[in-house]
Amino acid sequence: MTGRFARLLGPAAVLLATVACQTGPAGATPARESSAQPSSQSSQASRSAQSARSAPSPSRSAASARHDVVTWGASADRLGQGTADRGYRLVVHTSTAGSDLRIRLSNAFGDRPLNLDSVYAGLQSQGAALKPGSNRRLTFDGARTVAVPAGATVWSDPLPRALPAGSNLVVSLHSPDAAGPATGHGMAMQTSYLTQGDHTAEESAANWTGTTGSWWYLDSVSVRPKNPDTGAVVALGDSITDGWASTSDQNRRWPDYLARRLQKAGTEIKGVADEGISGNQVLTDGAGQAAVNRLDRDVLSQPGVRTVFLFEGINDIKAHTGVTAADLIAGYQEVVRRAHAAGKCVVASTVGPFEGWPEWDQAGETVRQEVNRYIRTSGAFDGIADFDRILRSPYDQARMLPFLDGGDHIHPDDKGMQAMADSVDLAGLDCDR
Repeated sequence: MTGRFARLLGPAAVLLATVACQTGPAGATPARESSAQPSSQSSQASRSAQSARSAPSPSRSAASARHDVVTWGASADRLGQGTADRGYRLVVHTSTAGSDLRIRLSNAFGDRPLNLDSVYAGLQSQGAALKPGSNRRLTFDGARTVAVPAGATVWSDPLPRALPAGSNLVVSLHSPDAAGPATGHGMAMQTSYLTQGDHTAEESAANWTGTTGSWWYLDSVSVRPKNPDTGAVVALGDSITDGWASTSDQNRRWPDYLARRLQKAGTEIKGVADEGISGNQVLTDGAGQAAVNRLDRDVLSQPGVRTVFLFEGINDIKAHTGVTAADLIAGYQEVVRRAHAAGKCVVASTVGPFEGWPEWDQAGETVRQEVNRYIRTSGAFDGIADFDRILRSPYDQARMLPFLDGGDHIHPDDKGMQAMADSVDLAGLDCDR
């Protein structure tokens, strides 16, 4: 594999750009795309049928033409019920720098249109308070309001501002009449804020007194980097990728550590999107749609994605549903086939140790070892990472090293998250595909 290297992005431009008009340029109107909602299915035939429906969406084509790159992302899932006249102030941590900020709103699991009458983007000062002068209204096809159809996503118009790498971006949105199933990301490991009524334009925290540990209706943020060759990696995973056992509000998930390494490295890959879902499986719907069922929406549709980082399988193994190594390998092969068909690289990691977790047994351990042998030796992937080798104890290779263990013997702590990210070959995240 040969990495495509380029100069590092230059220092970010002045943080706040004074803007007189925030309507996007011609040809950059918000794109709508539908989000399929397949029911639970584990048969290869069902997944193949869904794959046949996978095609580049209009929003992907438009974003690629604009050289947009995802700078933050979180997997969409069902998230309780919508609440009328509720305001959400959502804090997200970006990866790559750029201008022309856009956000993607998701109503993937809704059963009716999601109406938003006010959406703003600013920079966090502290808590729910924003940096003075940073809060700017977002528009959608030039309008201040937007209706996101059931089962669909909508991109905002680009906001002409410079956004440095590693920013705490705050997206504030208000729905006058939200109801029915809501879409969002349940385990954010980040405190966001709630209010009743429309206070989206306010930079003060005074009216934002409620808190939430979830991201509501927001599933992606993109920017246009200075270097048009900049690309992104999307981490497809479960609760380990989602950051369980890492410190909340500190951005210490392993993809966060990876993003910080990439900003300092001489590689074109700068954007990182974390598409982990706690409890997620490769083959079967349950805690979120299975990886093979959400691949298009959560991963391949992201702007500027060049590489899929596949780190998943432990929940399939420990569920004791009879999943074999051959089953998991077939799931991995489907991800690779579809990603390659979309022109993306695939880097896969071995499945980590979990002896000591209540669902561990020797039969599952045998499957894990067989799967890891395939990942290491098959040559099916454009690159590999060996998180199992990084996390396991040299004295008992089915167990995690105690000083990397978050306490439950399956989820790494902050040190474990950093060790995983530090082990990734950055040049290997890009391939000639």
